[in-house]
Amino acid sequence: MSLMVAAAMVLSSGVAMAQMAGMAMPAATPAPAAGPAAEARRSYEAVKVNVLKSAELMPADAFTSKPLPDVRTYARILNHVTEAQLTSCNVMNGDAPGKPPADTDDKATIVAALKASFDACDKAYGALTDANLADVMTIFKSKRSRISVVWGNTSHDSEQYAQLALYLRLKGITPPSSEK
Repeated sequence: MSLMVAAAMVLSSGVAMAQMAGMAMPAATPAPAAGPAAEARRSYEAVKVNVLKSAELMPADAFTSKPLPDVRTYARILNHVTEAQLTSCNVMNGDAPGKPPADTDDKATIVAALKASFDACDKAYGALTDANLADVMTIFKSKRSRISVVWGNTSHDSEQYAQLALYLRLKGITPPSSEK
């Protein structure tokens, strides 16, 4: 008997036994939504998790630290993400750009502002459709398509996450994307 026939027999007997026992078969996991808008949302969601968890993992007293005198503090990187998102996502939402807190504010204030910027982006990415990706808007004094803005935002967040991950490693903390 071929391996395929044997596998089919085992599978069908399992289904039959479950039906006879009155057991429901588990529902198949639906395939993720397809298309450019769905792909943009998935990429954004992945980096969002890493950036937010990075902010939470770093101890409060390390927010003002920097590995070298010429580089930004951890707080500055987080506030830069906040500022960029409050510009990009607010423009997509039809709102005015927002301002981040001061780099010297406490961790709770900086993380709250970061979360608020992700809330604005959640709204903007949630409104994405394949049909509206070509819509043109003015951002940073230039005309850009919505897809350009969302991919620019996601790419920017990814670049900033790489820096956050490095700062975490310098403090002996495993970055979220490397946790097991």
